[in-house]
Amino acid sequence: MIRRLISQVVASITVTATTEADTPSREDALRLATAVLMIDVARADHVFEDTEFDRVLELVQTHFDLSPEQAADLVNDADGKAEDLVSLHDFTQLLHHNLDQADKAKIVGLLWQIAYADGRLDKYEDSLVLKISDLLHVSRGRVMRLKDDARPTGA
Repeated sequence: MIRRLISQVVASITVTATTEADTPSREDALRLATAVLMIDVARADHVFEDTEFDRVLELVQTHFDLSPEQAADLVNDADGKAEDLVSLHDFTQLLHHNLDQADKAKIVGLLWQIAYADGRLDKYEDSLVLKISDLLHVSRGRVMRLKDDARPTGA
């Protein structure tokens, strides 16, 4: 009986310590996954313009409340990961399992902003954002509202 109680206490302490230790790495992983998806959307039309890169950098900095240096490091890391990207599954599953609906919708909103960063929406960018939103299980109605909100005036 006492052994079982001690084991439960030790397990509880271990879980708490592990959870606290993993918090920064979990946040880093979520940030990286989001940034990789943003870079992938920017590249979807096979043209990664300076305006798109600058927009990714700006959105990463403001969305994650990072310094310009931290944002640049994250975007550069994400750019390297996106370069070798074979599947969106790992990144979207990480986000899907760790974020609530509101946070997933914010990410979809960011992706639409990236898709419109060059002033127009390419069919490949449109398709990719829709695919990602499906993988994140964001409702199509909400996705369309976010798309409309991101659309620049006159586009």
